[in-house]
Amino acid sequence: MLEMLIEKLELAGYVPDTNFVLHDVDEELKQGMLYSHSEKLAIAFGLISTPEGTPLRITKNLRVCGDCHTFIKFVSAIAKRLIIVRDANRFHHFEEGACSCGDCWALKPSLTTRMRIGKLYFESS
Repeated sequence: MLEMLIEKLELAGYVPDTNFVLHDVDEELKQGMLYSHSEKLAIAFGLISTPEGTPLRITKNLRVCGDCHTFIKFVSAIAKRLIIVRDANRFHHFEEGACSCGDCWALKPSLTTRMRIGKLYFESS
């Protein structure tokens, strides 16, 4: 199921972001490591074990990596499902290719932006 899902996502424009793999290995191995992330496996299992149209709810005790966040946005659009992921910091509601967090998890510290949260300044990438 995961392999078929990945093929559909790649046809839709998904490209694995291997920058999130911190091991010094070749690109093919990095992609394999990304595809074995727990949330991707949970989504594949949820898609085959629940009726179409029902929301998927996933709980993760770590933060969702950037590649998984992008992956889940694509899955929500392709599978036409609401996917709710609870990670270590927040709930993410993925629906029709968008996330409720507005991709704010991907913000990077910067001193040159106008958006201020607490004592840190952020810019979106």
